[in-house]
Amino acid sequence: MAVIHKAITKASARTQADTAATVGTRRRWPLVSFVVINVLLLIGVLVEVLPYLYMAFSAFKSNAEIFGVPLTLWPRTWTFTNMAQLFQGFPVARWMLNTAIVAVVGTFLAVMLASLAGFAFAKHDFRFKTPLLFLMLATILLPSQVLLVPQFQIMRTLDWFNTYQGLIIPRAVTAFGIILMRQYTLSIPNELLDAARVDGATEFGIWWRVVVPLVRPGLAVLGILTFLGLWNDYFWPLIITTDPKMFVMNLGISSLIGPYDFRYGMLLSGALLASLPVILVFIFFQKQFVAGLTRGALK
Repeated sequence: MAVIHKAITKASARTQADTAATVGTRRRWPLVSFVVINVLLLIGVLVEVLPYLYMAFSAFKSNAEIFGVPLTLWPRTWTFTNMAQLFQGFPVARWMLNTAIVAVVGTFLAVMLASLAGFAFAKHDFRFKTPLLFLMLATILLPSQVLLVPQFQIMRTLDWFNTYQGLIIPRAVTAFGIILMRQYTLSIPNELLDAARVDGATEFGIWWRVVVPLVRPGLAVLGILTFLGLWNDYFWPLIITTDPKMFVMNLGISSLIGPYDFRYGMLLSGALLASLPVILVFIFFQKQFVAGLTRGALK
């Protein structure tokens, strides 16, 4: 009996040791994976951020230091000459104003019109509703370059070259925005809309007082994406504007590159100025942006 008792005790101790080792291994693996994932993410962040930091700091370097070897991230000697020459030689303030007008007004129109159209497609029945929806989906499949010639002809017919309406209206509404807002509006119960109609609300009142408050996350996502797209747009302003006073910031920066003279200090200063508003917009509205994306994912 003593031998059997000893054998059982040894087997039990061995089982407990194996169990403890397994638990310890399981506990170590999540820690190792956590460390590895965070190291990889940190490397990715550095790869993304370092070029921007080099651009930002180089805006305050002299041309000799920019082209100097070895490359330095932190300026040896800070200089504001590039920024001063940029504002003295070019209408940078006008470029920034043009870009702000195009981005803000275009975003407002895109959000309002896409929400109205999404409300109509989601909660109303009308003739040719399904064909129009499929037609909009088909336009997403077309490359934007295919539409440049028709849009150019329309702008020439309307005489909208070098005008704000020429810069804003062709980019004010997109099929993506309408479909996005339609999907958000579909989640609103029809009973809420019917209750508003019983209370005597008009369709516009229902949209403004019932639909808009409930689809704010979608409006935030669409607004931020539209603002970023309009602020960073280069190709369409290049086609529609020829007057330097109507240039947007990206187009104005590209005009700093001459055939024989590359003023990289001023070029990097302009790029820094153009990037700051976008960063500030994302910082202030990142909660709404993440909330909108998360709500869409949970649906």
